[in-house]
Amino acid sequence: MITNITTIAFDADDTLWVNEPYFQETEQKCCALLEDYLPHHTVSQELFRTEMQNLPLYGYGVKAFMLCMVETILRVSNNTANPEILNKAIEFGKELLAKPVELLEGVEDVLKALKGKYRLVVATKGDLLDQERKLLKSGLEHYFHHIEIMSEKGEKDYKKLLRHLDCKPENFLMIGNSLKSDVLPVLALGGHAIHIPYHTTWAYERIDHNVEHENLRQVISIPEILPLLLS
Repeated sequence: MITNITTIAFDADDTLWVNEPYFQETEQKCCALLEDYLPHHTVSQELFRTEMQNLPLYGYGVKAFMLCMVETILRVSNNTANPEILNKAIEFGKELLAKPVELLEGVEDVLKALKGKYRLVVATKGDLLDQERKLLKSGLEHYFHHIEIMSEKGEKDYKKLLRHLDCKPENFLMIGNSLKSDVLPVLALGGHAIHIPYHTTWAYERIDHNVEHENLRQVISIPEILPLLLS
């Protein structure tokens, strides 16, 4: 049992609903567009390099990904790609924006069980319009006291969120699939975290070491958090 918690924040993508598999499907389609120039795995590496270079400018989300696909196509093809390839990449991005929201198993039951017992919050990063759209489509919005769509999830960003919520770190619990974004910054502030690994994770969110901390728990699926939070 995790005690003294008053506020529980949930990451959204790949914690409440499916996200990364859709991006990976789109990436594979983009790589297929360039198979006359480079092998798929090399195009994938080039696309990731573009994303990392542009992250400080574009941030996260589908629109940033679309721009990075276009830039990668132009670079890989040495600006010789047929305009139809560029049109296809933009089309793939629009399809990604229009994807249905697929809740992960057990999510709504967990929120129903916790609502009224804790102050529930969404703390996610990404494109504002896209994340607002997904939250509306999810049908989950009414469970949450506050929605925070962050440009980044570092210690200073969580400090700002905690100030806004008037919540001390020791009373705050963050739940998410990314050790890098959802766990480490919160633990550094003295908060609590539950890590729920997802079967596929964006390379940028991976870390190469184990994390052990007295304020960290790990579960396999979201329903497993309930015994830790409900007596």
